[in-house]
Amino acid sequence: MTDKIIIKGAREHNLKNIDLEIPRNKLIVMTGLSGSGKSSLAFDTIYADGQRRYMESLSSYARMFLGQMEKPDVDSIEGLSPAISIDQKTTSKNPRSTVGTVTEIYDYLRLLYARIGIPHCPVCGREIKQQTVDQIVDKLFELEEGTKIQLLAPIVRGRKGTYVKELDNARRSGYVRVRIDGNMYDLSEEIILDKNKKHNIEIVVDRLVIKDGIKSRLTDSIETVMSLSGGMLAVDVIGGEEMLFSQSYACPEHNISIEELNPRMFSFNNPFGACPKCTGLGTFSRIDPDLIVPNKDLSIRQGAIKASGWNTLTEGSIAMMYYNGIAKKYNISLDTPFKDLPKEAADAFLYGTKDRLELQIIDSFGGGVRYSKFEGIINNLERRYKESSSEYSKSEIADCMNEINCPECRGERLKKESLSVTVGGINIIDFTKFSISEALDFINNLKLTEREMMIAERILKEIRERLGFLKSVGLEYLTLSRSSGTLSGGESQRIRLATQIGSSLMGVLYILDEPSIGLHQRDNDKLIETLKHLRDIGNTLIVVEHDDDTMLAADYIVDIGPGAGVNGGEVIFSGTVDELLKSENSVTGQYLSGKKKIPLPEKRRKGNGNYLIIKGAAENNLKKINVKIPLGELICVTGVSGSGKSSLVNEILYKHLAAKLNRAKIRAGKFKSIEGLENLDKVICIDQSPIGRTPRSNPATYTGVFTDIRELFAQTSDAKTHGYGAGRFSFNIKGGRCEACEGDGIKKIEMHFLPDIYVPCEVCKGKRYNRETLEILYKGRSIYDVLEMTVDEGVKFFENHPKILRKLKTLQEVGLGYIKIGQPATTLSGGEAQRVKLSTELSKRATGKTIYILDEPTTGLHTADVHKLIEVLQKLADTGNTVLVIEHNLNVIKVADHIIDLGPEGGTGGGTVVACGTPEEVAECSQSYTGKYLKSYLK
Repeated sequence: MTDKIIIKGAREHNLKNIDLEIPRNKLIVMTGLSGSGKSSLAFDTIYADGQRRYMESLSSYARMFLGQMEKPDVDSIEGLSPAISIDQKTTSKNPRSTVGTVTEIYDYLRLLYARIGIPHCPVCGREIKQQTVDQIVDKLFELEEGTKIQLLAPIVRGRKGTYVKELDNARRSGYVRVRIDGNMYDLSEEIILDKNKKHNIEIVVDRLVIKDGIKSRLTDSIETVMSLSGGMLAVDVIGGEEMLFSQSYACPEHNISIEELNPRMFSFNNPFGACPKCTGLGTFSRIDPDLIVPNKDLSIRQGAIKASGWNTLTEGSIAMMYYNGIAKKYNISLDTPFKDLPKEAADAFLYGTKDRLELQIIDSFGGGVRYSKFEGIINNLERRYKESSSEYSKSEIADCMNEINCPECRGERLKKESLSVTVGGINIIDFTKFSISEALDFINNLKLTEREMMIAERILKEIRERLGFLKSVGLEYLTLSRSSGTLSGGESQRIRLATQIGSSLMGVLYILDEPSIGLHQRDNDKLIETLKHLRDIGNTLIVVEHDDDTMLAADYIVDIGPGAGVNGGEVIFSGTVDELLKSENSVTGQYLSGKKKIPLPEKRRKGNGNYLIIKGAAENNLKKINVKIPLGELICVTGVSGSGKSSLVNEILYKHLAAKLNRAKIRAGKFKSIEGLENLDKVICIDQSPIGRTPRSNPATYTGVFTDIRELFAQTSDAKTHGYGAGRFSFNIKGGRCEACEGDGIKKIEMHFLPDIYVPCEVCKGKRYNRETLEILYKGRSIYDVLEMTVDEGVKFFENHPKILRKLKTLQEVGLGYIKIGQPATTLSGGEAQRVKLSTELSKRATGKTIYILDEPTTGLHTADVHKLIEVLQKLADTGNTVLVIEHNLNVIKVADHIIDLGPEGGTGGGTVVACGTPEEVAECSQSYTGKYLKSYLK
């Protein structure tokens, strides 16, 4: 077998027909500028071909369900192993998915609790023992004399199937009746069950009346039931509540029986374990009064109430009719701030009135008076949400909703019977609330009897190993109950990496996409050791990465470049790290060797003298901390993974500022107060989410430059002669666009047993516009030609149009000169989308009172791109604005004016402020892990 992967003629996306040989069973890092073609080579070529070959080995019947994989645009790839991709786009947003379920640790926990768990009474907490037949007889004799009962033997509980054999056996044994899914059937009739539905089947063994002299018969019948059902007995009390007994477990005092412990009792995704009220979600969506009245300083007339259907303040509207009625009833003014209203009046607006209100009706016929109760805005919204069939109406009302804990299970997701089973003194949900490191300590210190140890030994080994793998990839701060949807791309990727280590596969090609994202330098070594372990057991690892430590630890490096987009797609360098450090052509090598550096600022800003002060921040693991943020500076919030950075900045600060300054309908995390809002006028969060979800969205439409370009085309003499306005040059509306493809430029052709294919529209040949529109030229170019230009070409082409030039120039300044003006949003990387947003902000007139919030903006960026990003952030701060960045990248941290370092550890060991001040001051703090690594960057 070849010891190399040989790629010939790779042309996917911007790759320029490249040939490459990479060694097998090594740790290979692919690097290069953002948009240079690294992912096109690693994921869209190597992984895609590995996956396609595996799919083609399956039967045509299996392929029909899996869909077909397109062959990448490559001549040949030799020496390819089965490929597993561990990228960042695989996190489930399903609220039922948690860290525990994704890693399968929760499945082993369910098995552990089912096998050695000790059940307790949910009412009194007493340990539940097994019930004997005599105890059951005594319990039934406590019923009133003359009570009619039926003894039922549950032979099937919540399982799919037709159960013809079981029913036939019951018939032959002489039984007459059976209860199926709550309905009584005669066994002499033909009973046909749906094999795809879950059923409960109980055989009626005896029917009795409680009276003296039946003890012997009752005992015999109960023993018969127990032998039929394996120790379970259901007693149908006619005219009373059904009773469930078990030879296994029951509380003699509270008449509470628990069925034999089994793993599904502990699953919140199974009806047998899930809390019946919230079906295992643990939360409900409810109308939040704070989102209906976000600003209590306003009066009703000033628009204090922000709710669908209740915003209209014109006299004669239904909303105003009720508001006036409440004002008259409670003798209040609608000009009084909402916070100063009497409690009963405020409650009347939100929850309605018991008494009827006098309502003045104003209409075109003169109106009149009507008397009616008011249901309240909250009740009105909840009713409309349930009754409405309009998705638009529902989404409007959903803006006023928030998640609250289920009142029955208090957010713990399981039935109270399942929550009352303990191992080592805690229930299964309490275990999932531990961080990974705490859970590992608990398992290691668990005291069990000899019998329990024999049963649980293998289960504990699996749990211990999986927790150890998560710790080895730097995730010891996560809890098993953490929802998968709240994980960052890097965290979810490292979880999947830990799962792969657990599977111990050999001879596999793993392809990873920046696993170090969101990881502090302190935890980087653990991750690199994990990658090396996967390599050492006989696997090939291709890691797309920009992190210095990972590159230095690699066996082989491939540098793609030299630029991005059309300027990239070539192999600049391939070889060992030592060879890379000596390479003159590789920008990566120059930054890695220190020949090129991101310089320190000549002097650090002192801010404008104003501060934003957060007091008592207590969201997630934050320990009621006070934080002082200077305004008019570039500020970095740092700390190890899980120290509370996102809780402080995203959950508390951003959400509060967005609600107060931007009037967004979101509820901030827990805090006491935030001072200094009067010094700001708006908050803008710049993340790496796409600038649009369809190919119709592009940098030109997002930045607004497309409007200016269309207006310019409408000003040409040809356009005026034809009577064309700016709308004629839009591909989104009828008129100028090609109607055959509705302005998409491509048409989808559905193929059976093959992937859908997209072909250029045969009418416009992919140009999106009709012939008449394309005949209108400006400086010899049509509107299509302009959209196909790169930003760099556009800057030269529109040099005499200041309005267009300014917007294109800012795109160029943020390093996006290589992208096409009309490049579809779906083809931009996260870093590129972020820089399009930054350029839009740069092109706006600065007020000096804006705060920009960025969460790890260097994700996916090469050091050269980070250099450009820093220049952009410095420009935003130079105009007097405040730029607040959550970051691990030391190149960004070292150029900040002010650092707020949280920690010292992650999870419960974090949540406090470790250090504050300039980078030099933080570097001197002995308790700060960030300071320790920062020192070498400040030289």
